[in-house]
Amino acid sequence: MKRVYLDHNATTPLRPEARDAMITAMDLVGNPSSVHAEGRAAKAVVEKARAQIATAFGADGADLVFTSGATEAAALALAGRNIQCSAIEHDAVRAWAQENLQVSAEGQVTVPDPACATVQLANSETGIIQTIPSGLAVTDATQAFGKRPVAFNWMGAQMALISAHKLGGPKGIGALVLKRGTDLPAQIKGGGQEMGRRSGTENVIGIAGFGAAAEAAARDLADGVWEKVAKLRNILENALEAGTKSTIFVGKDQARLPNTLCFATPGWKGETQVMQMDLSGFAISAGSACSSGKVRASSVLTAMGYDEQTAASAVRVSLGPETTEEDVLRFAEAWLEKEKKHRARAA
Repeated sequence: MKRVYLDHNATTPLRPEARDAMITAMDLVGNPSSVHAEGRAAKAVVEKARAQIATAFGADGADLVFTSGATEAAALALAGRNIQCSAIEHDAVRAWAQENLQVSAEGQVTVPDPACATVQLANSETGIIQTIPSGLAVTDATQAFGKRPVAFNWMGAQMALISAHKLGGPKGIGALVLKRGTDLPAQIKGGGQEMGRRSGTENVIGIAGFGAAAEAAARDLADGVWEKVAKLRNILENALEAGTKSTIFVGKDQARLPNTLCFATPGWKGETQVMQMDLSGFAISAGSACSSGKVRASSVLTAMGYDEQTAASAVRVSLGPETTEEDVLRFAEAWLEKEKKHRARAA
Protein backbone atom coordinates (compact mmCIF):
# COMPACT_ATOMS: atom_id res chain seq x y z
CA MET A 1 0.00 0.00 0.00
CA LYS A 2 1.43 3.33 -1.08
CA ARG A 3 1.19 5.80 1.77
CA VAL A 4 0.20 9.39 1.08
CA TYR A 5 1.49 12.13 3.35
CA LEU A 6 -1.11 14.90 3.81
CA ASP A 7 0.15 16.53 7.01
CA HIS A 8 2.53 19.20 5.71
CA ASN A 9 1.36 21.80 8.25
CA ALA A 10 2.72 19.55 11.00
CA THR A 11 6.08 19.11 9.29
CA THR A 12 7.36 18.86 5.74
CA PRO A 13 9.65 16.37 4.01
CA LEU A 14 13.26 17.53 3.91
CA ARG A 15 14.10 19.24 0.63
CA PRO A 16 17.05 17.82 -1.36
CA GLU A 17 18.66 21.27 -1.31
CA ALA A 18 18.50 21.34 2.49
CA ARG A 19 19.88 17.82 2.79
CA ASP A 20 22.82 18.65 0.50
CA ALA A 21 23.63 21.84 2.41
CA MET A 22 23.52 19.98 5.73
CA ILE A 23 25.76 17.16 4.51
CA THR A 24 28.30 19.72 3.33
CA ALA A 25 28.12 21.56 6.66
CA MET A 26 28.81 18.32 8.54
CA ASP A 27 32.39 18.42 7.29
CA LEU A 28 33.06 21.80 8.91
CA VAL A 29 35.06 21.42 12.09
CA GLY A 30 35.22 25.02 13.26
CA ASN A 31 33.16 26.89 15.84
CA PRO A 32 31.52 29.97 14.24
CA SER A 33 32.83 32.09 17.13
CA SER A 34 36.45 31.12 16.50
CA VAL A 35 38.66 33.55 14.60
CA HIS A 36 40.83 31.00 12.80
CA ALA A 37 40.18 29.77 9.26
CA GLU A 38 38.04 26.83 10.37
CA GLY A 39 35.89 29.07 12.54
CA ARG A 40 35.54 31.64 9.77
CA ALA A 41 34.37 28.90 7.37
CA ALA A 42 31.64 27.86 9.78
CA LYS A 43 30.68 31.49 10.36
CA ALA A 44 30.40 32.02 6.62
CA VAL A 45 27.86 29.19 6.37
CA VAL A 46 25.77 30.76 9.15
CA GLU A 47 25.83 34.20 7.56
CA LYS A 48 25.05 32.84 4.09
CA ALA A 49 21.97 31.11 5.51
CA ARG A 50 20.96 34.25 7.39
CA ALA A 51 21.05 36.18 4.11
CA GLN A 52 19.16 33.43 2.24
CA ILE A 53 16.36 33.43 4.82
CA ALA A 54 16.19 37.23 5.01
CA THR A 55 15.85 37.48 1.24
CA ALA A 56 13.18 34.76 1.05
CA PHE A 57 11.25 36.36 3.93
CA GLY A 58 11.49 39.90 2.56
CA ALA A 59 13.50 40.94 5.61
CA ASP A 60 16.64 42.47 4.13
CA GLY A 61 17.98 44.99 6.64
CA ALA A 62 16.19 43.35 9.57
CA ASP A 63 17.84 41.34 12.34
CA LEU A 64 17.46 37.57 12.26
CA VAL A 65 18.19 35.63 15.44
CA PHE A 66 18.57 31.86 15.09
CA THR A 67 16.79 29.76 17.72
CA SER A 68 15.97 26.09 18.25
CA GLY A 69 12.59 26.62 16.57
CA ALA A 70 9.56 28.89 16.48
CA THR A 71 8.63 27.85 20.02
CA GLU A 72 11.85 29.31 21.40
CA ALA A 73 11.45 32.33 19.12
CA ALA A 74 8.01 32.91 20.68
CA ALA A 75 9.48 32.78 24.17
CA LEU A 76 12.27 35.17 23.19
CA ALA A 77 9.80 37.64 21.69
CA LEU A 78 7.03 37.44 24.30
CA ALA A 79 8.41 36.48 27.72
CA GLY A 80 8.06 39.24 30.30
CA ARG A 81 5.89 41.43 28.08
CA ASN A 82 2.24 42.46 28.44
CA ILE A 83 1.05 41.04 25.12
CA GLN A 84 -2.49 40.09 24.12
CA CYS A 85 -3.47 37.20 21.85
CA SER A 86 -6.52 35.19 20.76
CA ALA A 87 -7.47 31.56 21.29
CA ILE A 88 -6.54 30.66 17.69
CA GLU A 89 -2.82 31.18 18.28
CA HIS A 90 -0.37 28.29 18.58
CA ASP A 91 0.15 27.06 22.13
CA ALA A 92 3.75 28.33 22.01
CA VAL A 93 2.35 31.87 21.70
CA ARG A 94 -0.60 31.43 24.06
CA ALA A 95 1.80 30.31 26.80
CA TRP A 96 3.28 33.81 27.00
CA ALA A 97 0.33 36.09 26.19
CA GLN A 98 -2.98 37.13 27.70
CA GLU A 99 -5.72 35.39 25.77
CA ASN A 100 -8.34 38.11 25.44
CA LEU A 101 -8.54 39.13 21.75
CA GLN A 102 -11.84 38.31 20.08
CA VAL A 103 -12.22 36.07 17.02
CA SER A 104 -15.02 36.36 14.47
CA ALA A 105 -16.98 33.48 12.96
CA GLU A 106 -14.79 33.94 9.88
CA GLY A 107 -11.65 33.38 11.95
CA GLN A 108 -10.49 37.01 11.93
CA VAL A 109 -8.97 38.57 15.06
CA THR A 110 -9.93 42.02 16.34
CA VAL A 111 -6.85 43.95 17.52
CA PRO A 112 -7.64 47.15 19.49
CA ASP A 113 -3.99 47.86 20.35
CA PRO A 114 -1.53 46.36 17.83
CA ALA A 115 1.54 47.49 19.77
CA CYS A 116 0.53 45.19 22.62
CA ALA A 117 -0.71 42.23 20.56
CA THR A 118 0.42 39.17 18.66
CA VAL A 119 -1.53 37.79 15.69
CA GLN A 120 -0.57 34.83 13.52
CA LEU A 121 -0.25 35.44 9.79
CA ALA A 122 -1.98 32.15 8.91
CA ASN A 123 -3.67 29.56 11.09
CA SER A 124 -2.12 26.11 11.05
CA GLU A 125 -5.46 24.34 11.48
CA THR A 126 -7.86 26.23 9.21
CA GLY A 127 -5.35 27.93 6.93
CA ILE A 128 -7.24 31.22 7.34
CA ILE A 129 -5.02 34.23 6.67
CA GLN A 130 -5.10 37.29 8.91
CA THR A 131 -4.73 40.94 8.00
CA ILE A 132 -1.74 42.15 10.02
CA PRO A 133 -2.39 45.61 11.51
CA SER A 134 0.35 48.21 11.27
CA GLY A 135 2.47 48.42 14.40
CA LEU A 136 1.74 44.86 15.54
CA ALA A 137 4.19 43.69 18.20
CA VAL A 138 4.65 40.09 17.00
CA THR A 139 3.31 37.84 14.26
CA ASP A 140 3.67 34.08 13.99
CA ALA A 141 4.56 33.61 10.31
CA THR A 142 5.53 29.95 10.72
CA GLN A 143 2.79 28.49 8.51
CA ALA A 144 2.69 31.28 5.93
CA PHE A 145 6.42 31.50 5.21
CA GLY A 146 7.20 29.41 2.17
CA LYS A 147 3.56 28.83 1.15
CA ARG A 148 2.61 32.35 0.11
CA PRO A 149 4.48 35.59 -0.67
CA VAL A 150 5.58 37.23 2.57
CA ALA A 151 7.57 40.42 3.04
CA PHE A 152 8.47 41.17 6.64
CA ASN A 153 9.61 44.68 5.77
CA TRP A 154 6.11 45.51 4.49
CA MET A 155 3.80 43.56 6.80
CA GLY A 156 3.87 46.10 9.63
CA ALA A 157 4.96 43.83 12.50
CA GLN A 158 7.86 44.53 14.83
CA MET A 159 8.85 40.86 15.11
CA ALA A 160 8.04 37.56 13.38
CA LEU A 161 8.46 33.89 14.25
CA ILE A 162 9.58 31.39 11.59
CA SER A 163 10.63 27.74 11.51
CA ALA A 164 12.65 25.62 9.06
CA HIS A 165 10.70 22.38 9.14
CA LYS A 166 7.51 24.00 7.85
CA LEU A 167 9.11 24.77 4.47
CA GLY A 168 11.31 21.75 3.79
CA GLY A 169 14.13 22.44 6.20
CA PRO A 170 15.28 20.39 9.20
CA LYS A 171 13.51 20.18 12.54
CA GLY A 172 15.07 21.93 15.52
CA ILE A 173 15.99 25.25 13.93
CA GLY A 174 13.99 28.46 13.66
CA ALA A 175 14.42 32.18 13.94
CA LEU A 176 13.05 35.39 15.35
CA VAL A 177 13.03 38.21 12.80
CA LEU A 178 12.89 41.73 14.18
CA LYS A 179 13.22 45.26 12.98
CA ARG A 180 16.78 46.44 13.37
CA GLY A 181 17.40 48.24 16.65
CA THR A 182 14.54 46.54 18.51
CA ASP A 183 15.33 46.22 22.21
CA LEU A 184 15.14 42.53 23.10
CA PRO A 185 16.58 41.13 26.35
CA ALA A 186 18.25 37.73 25.98
CA GLN A 187 16.52 34.71 27.51
CA ILE A 188 19.57 32.45 27.10
CA LYS A 189 22.73 34.16 28.29
CA GLY A 190 26.33 33.09 28.01
CA GLY A 191 28.71 33.61 25.12
CA GLY A 192 26.78 36.42 23.48
CA GLN A 193 26.12 34.72 20.14
CA GLU A 194 23.40 36.01 17.80
CA MET A 195 24.13 39.66 18.54
CA GLY A 196 23.87 38.95 22.25
CA ARG A 197 20.23 37.95 21.97
CA ARG A 198 20.59 34.16 22.07
CA SER A 199 23.75 32.63 23.47
CA GLY A 200 24.98 29.15 22.61
CA THR A 201 27.08 27.75 19.80
CA GLU A 202 25.10 28.01 16.58
CA ASN A 203 23.54 24.89 15.06
CA VAL A 204 25.58 25.23 11.87
CA ILE A 205 24.18 22.10 10.21
CA GLY A 206 20.55 23.03 10.91
CA ILE A 207 21.13 26.64 9.92
CA ALA A 208 22.66 25.58 6.60
CA GLY A 209 19.60 23.44 5.90
CA PHE A 210 17.25 26.27 6.87
CA GLY A 211 18.94 28.68 4.48
CA ALA A 212 18.89 26.27 1.56
CA ALA A 213 15.25 25.34 2.21
CA ALA A 214 14.17 29.00 2.38
CA GLU A 215 15.90 29.75 -0.90
CA ALA A 216 14.27 26.74 -2.57
CA ALA A 217 10.87 27.68 -1.14
CA ALA A 218 11.18 31.15 -2.64
CA ARG A 219 11.88 29.58 -6.04
CA ASP A 220 8.78 27.42 -5.71
CA LEU A 221 6.66 30.48 -5.03
CA ALA A 222 8.09 32.30 -8.04
CA ASP A 223 7.47 29.23 -10.23
CA GLY A 224 3.79 29.00 -9.26
CA VAL A 225 4.11 25.68 -7.41
CA TRP A 226 1.65 26.68 -4.69
CA GLU A 227 -0.94 27.79 -7.21
CA LYS A 228 -0.95 24.19 -8.47
CA VAL A 229 -1.25 22.95 -4.88
CA ALA A 230 -4.25 25.24 -4.34
CA LYS A 231 -5.97 23.71 -7.37
CA LEU A 232 -5.45 20.23 -5.90
CA ARG A 233 -6.82 21.40 -2.55
CA ASN A 234 -9.92 22.69 -4.34
CA ILE A 235 -10.32 19.42 -6.27
CA LEU A 236 -10.22 17.54 -2.97
CA GLU A 237 -12.63 19.93 -1.27
CA ASN A 238 -15.11 19.71 -4.14
CA ALA A 239 -14.90 15.91 -4.22
CA LEU A 240 -15.57 15.63 -0.50
CA GLU A 241 -18.34 18.20 -0.53
CA ALA A 242 -20.09 16.40 -3.40
CA GLY A 243 -20.10 13.14 -1.46
CA THR A 244 -21.25 14.23 1.98
CA LYS A 245 -24.12 16.29 3.36
CA SER A 246 -23.22 16.50 7.03
CA THR A 247 -19.67 17.84 6.81
CA ILE A 248 -18.75 21.47 7.48
CA PHE A 249 -15.85 22.98 5.53
CA VAL A 250 -14.16 25.58 7.71
CA GLY A 251 -12.94 28.79 6.08
CA LYS A 252 -14.15 27.76 2.63
CA ASP A 253 -15.03 31.33 1.65
CA GLN A 254 -12.04 32.92 3.39
CA ALA A 255 -8.54 33.64 2.16
CA ARG A 256 -6.58 30.52 3.13
CA LEU A 257 -3.20 28.93 2.74
CA PRO A 258 -3.15 27.20 -0.65
CA ASN A 259 -2.57 23.74 0.81
CA THR A 260 -4.92 23.63 3.81
CA LEU A 261 -8.35 22.05 4.15
CA CYS A 262 -10.14 21.81 7.51
CA PHE A 263 -13.50 20.07 7.79
CA ALA A 264 -15.68 18.68 10.55
CA THR A 265 -18.33 15.95 10.62
CA PRO A 266 -20.24 16.46 13.90
CA GLY A 267 -20.35 13.26 15.93
CA TRP A 268 -17.39 11.62 14.19
CA LYS A 269 -14.37 12.37 16.37
CA GLY A 270 -11.34 13.80 14.66
CA GLU A 271 -8.88 11.40 16.26
CA THR A 272 -11.02 8.47 15.09
CA GLN A 273 -10.85 9.75 11.53
CA VAL A 274 -7.09 10.17 11.79
CA MET A 275 -6.65 6.56 12.94
CA GLN A 276 -8.98 5.20 10.27
CA MET A 277 -7.24 7.11 7.50
CA ASP A 278 -3.84 6.10 8.82
CA LEU A 279 -4.84 2.45 8.49
CA SER A 280 -5.95 3.26 4.93
CA GLY A 281 -2.53 4.72 4.12
CA PHE A 282 -3.08 8.46 4.60
CA ALA A 283 -1.40 10.78 7.13
CA ILE A 284 -3.63 13.65 8.28
CA SER A 285 -4.17 15.56 11.54
CA ALA A 286 -7.04 15.94 13.95
CA GLY A 287 -8.43 19.34 14.76
CA SER A 288 -8.44 18.36 18.42
CA ALA A 289 -5.47 17.76 20.68
CA CYS A 290 -4.69 15.34 23.49
CA SER A 291 -3.18 16.38 26.77
CA SER A 292 -2.37 13.74 29.35
CA GLY A 293 -4.74 11.38 27.54
CA LYS A 294 -7.68 13.77 27.84
CA VAL A 295 -9.23 14.84 24.54
CA ARG A 296 -10.27 18.45 24.22
CA ALA A 297 -12.06 20.24 21.40
CA SER A 298 -10.12 22.50 19.08
CA SER A 299 -9.67 25.92 20.67
CA VAL A 300 -9.44 27.39 17.17
CA LEU A 301 -12.90 26.22 16.15
CA THR A 302 -14.52 26.96 19.51
CA ALA A 303 -13.11 30.50 19.33
CA MET A 304 -14.79 30.83 15.92
CA GLY A 305 -18.12 29.87 17.50
CA TYR A 306 -18.40 26.19 16.64
CA ASP A 307 -19.93 23.96 19.32
CA GLU A 308 -17.84 21.45 21.25
CA GLN A 309 -19.04 18.42 19.29
CA THR A 310 -18.18 20.02 15.95
CA ALA A 311 -14.84 21.31 17.21
CA ALA A 312 -13.91 17.82 18.41
CA SER A 313 -14.84 16.34 15.02
CA ALA A 314 -12.51 18.38 12.84
CA VAL A 315 -9.61 17.10 10.78
CA ARG A 316 -6.98 18.92 8.76
CA VAL A 317 -5.57 17.84 5.43
CA SER A 318 -2.49 19.79 4.34
CA LEU A 319 -0.91 19.20 0.94
CA GLY A 320 2.62 19.73 -0.33
CA PRO A 321 4.37 20.36 -3.64
CA GLU A 322 4.79 16.61 -4.21
CA THR A 323 1.07 15.86 -3.71
CA THR A 324 -0.63 14.62 -6.88
CA GLU A 325 -4.20 14.64 -8.16
CA GLU A 326 -4.21 10.87 -7.80
CA ASP A 327 -3.29 11.29 -4.13
CA VAL A 328 -6.17 13.64 -3.33
CA LEU A 329 -8.74 11.63 -5.31
CA ARG A 330 -7.64 8.43 -3.58
CA PHE A 331 -7.99 10.18 -0.24
CA ALA A 332 -11.45 11.50 -1.12
CA GLU A 333 -12.61 8.03 -2.12
CA ALA A 334 -11.23 6.42 1.05
CA TRP A 335 -12.57 9.12 3.39
CA LEU A 336 -16.04 9.12 1.84
CA GLU A 337 -16.19 5.35 2.24
CA LYS A 338 -15.39 5.73 5.96
CA GLU A 339 -17.85 8.60 6.31
CA LYS A 340 -20.62 6.49 4.74
CA LYS A 341 -19.95 3.72 7.26
CA HIS A 342 -19.99 6.26 10.09
CA ARG A 343 -23.39 7.55 9.01
CA ALA A 344 -24.71 3.98 8.80
CA ARG A 345 -23.55 3.26 12.37
CA ALA A 346 -24.99 6.53 13.66
CA ALA A 347 -28.39 5.96 12.02
